[in-house]
Amino acid sequence: MQPTALITGATSGFGAASARRFVREGWKVIGTGRRADRLTALGHELGDNFQGAVFDVTDEAAMKNALDALPSGFRDIDVLVNNAGLALGTAPAPQAALSDWRTMVDTNISGLLSITHHLLPQLIERRGLIINLSSVAAHWPYSGGNVYAATKAFLRQFSLGLRSDLHGKGVRITSIEPGLCESEFTLVRTSGNQAAYDALYGGAHALQPEDIANTVFWIASQPPHVNINSLEIMPVSQSWAGFQVHREG
Repeated sequence: MQPTALITGATSGFGAASARRFVREGWKVIGTGRRADRLTALGHELGDNFQGAVFDVTDEAAMKNALDALPSGFRDIDVLVNNAGLALGTAPAPQAALSDWRTMVDTNISGLLSITHHLLPQLIERRGLIINLSSVAAHWPYSGGNVYAATKAFLRQFSLGLRSDLHGKGVRITSIEPGLCESEFTLVRTSGNQAAYDALYGGAHALQPEDIANTVFWIASQPPHVNINSLEIMPVSQSWAGFQVHREG
């Protein structure tokens, strides 16, 4: 029987690349997202093994309705890939917009919690797998990261807490923590600033969404007795900067 993966945020970046990889390997995939046109296009590309589900993860009622309306062949979910998320703004905290902070918390934390809680009973029943897309920002703070980094630290800790709570139930849980990866993530963060995008990725040989998709699929392909607790991944070009030091002049 074909296993089924549900991938949130499948309209671009990691999510779309992961959907392609899983379908290529013979899986069925439910791809979720807000942009119906992109899910429709992905469905045309991937064929009958892909099913789109249009909703915003911050809308719990819409999420439940969309999942309840899935065709019968897509209702038994073995893997949940919590990929939907975003960063908004790069300003330090005093200049950051409170609305941006709230949107990041609502999407990266509250939306993820809603769909995870909703699917936990069947993931337990099927001895499934949850893969949460965190970030190196969960470990390594940087100026302007503030609430985005905090949401990713929450996600890493939530993954560990879930693993503890589901001890003995056969459910595997992984936190993937990518570093610099080229995707429209940065265009969203900078409100479409192409110059900022080009400056960030130019010459950096950043990770690509396909690299993350390969990692997600590798984790899902491990035997049932193997759990990858967390996995931090960076491009070779990226490492750690020094500590900031303010000096009185």
